[in-house]
Amino acid sequence: MDNFKYLVGNKNINQSSIEPYSKVVCQFLSDLSKELGTIKKISEYPDIRTFAFFIRKQNIDNLKNKFLSDQVRLGLGLIFHITPSNIPTNFAYSLIFGLLTGNSNIVKVPSKEFEQINIICSSINKVLKKYKIINKMITIVRYKGHDEYTKKISSICNGRLIWGGDNTIDNIRKFSTKHRSTDLAFADRYSLCVIDSEKVSKLNKRDIKRLAENFYNDTYTVDQNACSSPHLILWLGKLKTQARLKFLISLRDIVDKKYNLNDAASVEKYTKLCNNILNLKNIKNHQRFGGDIYTISLKSLNKNIHNLRGKWGFFYECEIANLNKLKHFINSKYQTLTYFGINKSILKNLILKNKFEGIDRIVPIGQALNIGLFWDGYDLNKILTRVVDIK
Repeated sequence: MDNFKYLVGNKNINQSSIEPYSKVVCQFLSDLSKELGTIKKISEYPDIRTFAFFIRKQNIDNLKNKFLSDQVRLGLGLIFHITPSNIPTNFAYSLIFGLLTGNSNIVKVPSKEFEQINIICSSINKVLKKYKIINKMITIVRYKGHDEYTKKISSICNGRLIWGGDNTIDNIRKFSTKHRSTDLAFADRYSLCVIDSEKVSKLNKRDIKRLAENFYNDTYTVDQNACSSPHLILWLGKLKTQARLKFLISLRDIVDKKYNLNDAASVEKYTKLCNNILNLKNIKNHQRFGGDIYTISLKSLNKNIHNLRGKWGFFYECEIANLNKLKHFINSKYQTLTYFGINKSILKNLILKNKFEGIDRIVPIGQALNIGLFWDGYDLNKILTRVVDIK
């Protein structure tokens, strides 16, 4: 077990379930939110601040009120969470989803060290001292490789939440589970952003800055690693050239102040730009705004556009005449559409009319990373619980 480390809890995990949104779980999360808020260096980690805000009492109460019904529900039992290697706080949200729905949880965090994981686990351990029941519902582990561990945990769990790329999911699914166990896979996805140029052109200095800051939060805070971070920006309206320039200059001002990219990543990013220029036939033009915003404008959109992925502030752009153009390339790979200047009812009608195979979330710019119990088109409240039908 030299490669297996317990960050929270131990092998004595409770494999039974409790009722969803139990009073003790909700109180534990409220206390954890307060504990995270006392950490002096939390200002250095906006993702931890966001997590602490998500589990505050008011938000948990709102989630509970939306969930409540006359049905009798219990958790599934023991949930095994395999979390992604590129988003440090994802493990914490996955754990919360399991707890809120009345389940015990074994959470495998990335083998790579992240300070955010250490901070959150330290706070969990501190708060758990007051919660004996919750203490038996949480085990957080770290190990690299060693399929025998994954095989063993899979064999005893009642459900698995698998976060990661397609290869990761295929590998995990090799290990059998109980016959009634539930697998929920959050696979590799692609996201995009749609902006109405005419609405942008009317924004004053304060409002364009706010829009750029929101876009920054959707992308740069996670280096575009999140499945919900946009890689593609689509421009609508008659003032595309002016609006685009206005937006990207404002974004550049924010990026210059907030974003630091290491030398190795900078080289990789520039190499990607050069490779695109040499090999991508669909390029209309390319542009750099300082060292941290790269854009490639495309002549047209095709069904393989989801293969064009940015990182560290690398965006693909295209001008479109109307939203109906989306029907020509949207497929099951697409997860989140962020937008600005477009009426929500228009977007709703777009989805209902075209019945896209993909796009599971439509949110304003600035909310791409706002994870919740509806994710990837799944209602986690229902999937992670079972109904006891009493006549």
